[in-house]
Amino acid sequence: MAKSKEEKTNVMRTLEQKKIPYTAFSYDPNGPLDGVSVAASLGQDPAAVFKTLVTKGAGGAYYVFDIPVAENLDLKKAARAVGEKSISMLPQKELLPLTGYVHGGCSPVGMKKPFPTVFHETVNGLATVTVSAGKIGHQVQVRPEDLLALLGAKTADVIV
Repeated sequence: MAKSKEEKTNVMRTLEQKKIPYTAFSYDPNGPLDGVSVAASLGQDPAAVFKTLVTKGAGGAYYVFDIPVAENLDLKKAARAVGEKSISMLPQKELLPLTGYVHGGCSPVGMKKPFPTVFHETVNGLATVTVSAGKIGHQVQVRPEDLLALLGAKTADVIV
């Protein structure tokens, strides 16, 4: 479990500006990048490490979903959670221009514009949750209530 203090990301600066305590972690960006492998390399429970997924609704609006790294987003449940008829995953090539983040380094914190955000409901039972720090190789761990309040996020059952 490698703690990293040498490099600050925009996510870390945002958390500091909002006076939200966090713990920064780094992992080898050249190693396996799937969420379960990243959680294992950090010595963390995959149920408490969340990945950030960006979607587009049938009405044209964008939505962010954060779910445990070992889980899959249920598009029908996700659409219901945000009041859309249907949603689809954002094509990878559209991620950077829309959010400012690359695939594998997308964080719910600090996107170019705020989007409605939904965390899987299991976040409510966690003491801390770990999300991307906005750059491949970096993660931040925060209290779920702080993250939900910062993002104005809600929770729902959105996994398969």
